Amino acid sequence: MASPSTDDQESSTPSRRERPSLLTDIAVALLLLAADAVIVVVAGLLLLAVGLGTAPSPRSSPTPRSRDTPAVTWLIIWGAPVLAAAGAFVHARLRMPVTAVVQGLFTLACLVLAVAWTRMLLS
Repeated sequence: MASPSTDDQESSTPSRRERPSLLTDIAVALLLLAADAVIVVVAGLLLLAVGLGTAPSPRSSPTPRSRDTPAVTWLIIWGAPVLAAAGAFVHARLRMPVTAVVQGLFTLACLVLAVAWTRMLLS
């Protein structure tokens, strides 16, 4: 039979599968939602600015654009959705469902932006 002090120690240590409180989950989700919103808005505005800046004007003759896009550009464009998906996976493994959903939606937004950037760079 275990001594009372051993039982107290076992019950006070958190288990590996214990999930954070719902309040912590919501607080982290709101923080990440604000950060994700800023990232998506800035990326969208950059996409718009670069897209409008490279569009040929009606008065100028169309010039062929270079298709030589640096590999770092592709890494940034497609690395963002990969990192967002990794964040959603980590939060799901940490048993933070609200934060995992927010990060999952951010992953979808990153995928949409990555496809738009790819289409713009290849056109």
